[in-house]
Amino acid sequence: MSVIDLGGTARAWRRAPVRPAAVHIVNLEKPPDDLPDWLRSDHADACELPPEILAGGYDLVVSNSVIEHVGGHARRHRFADAVHRLAERHWVQTPYRYFPVEPHWVCPGMQFLPAAARVTVARHWPLVHTPPADRAEALRTVLDVELLSRTEMRAYFPHSEIRAERVAGLTKSLIAVKTR
Repeated sequence: MSVIDLGGTARAWRRAPVRPAAVHIVNLEKPPDDLPDWLRSDHADACELPPEILAGGYDLVVSNSVIEHVGGHARRHRFADAVHRLAERHWVQTPYRYFPVEPHWVCPGMQFLPAAARVTVARHWPLVHTPPADRAEALRTVLDVELLSRTEMRAYFPHSEIRAERVAGLTKSLIAVKTR
């Protein structure tokens, strides 16, 4: 199977319990130099893929927690269009907007606060992964995350099954799955 991973990392694929015949990673981060022969990585924007990647003929598109970071409805729509063009099958996961804990900051209800309040939380919340250096960085960070609803996922992936990943009976993440 030939897989393209939009936003993935070589490290994650090296640790994966199964290995496809070929994996092509597309990420905004610079790819590592030491890749095994079954793994290819390109520095590119998944919302504006170059023609040579779009023509790749993949069996499966995988994307884990990326669509909420691409920047607004128009870019999410371009991201979804790329997913549909790249392969007949896909698995696209995103945290669910209405899960009570915002997953990037592990903060209850943060996603429901106004931007100014989210900035304050981002600067002072003890569980944040990487505390922002200043208010401007905190603002950029919180504005970079736009969690999606089930309705939005259905709109971007109308021919997919929208599955729920649950924790304690609550939907934590949504996954658009298309197998044919």
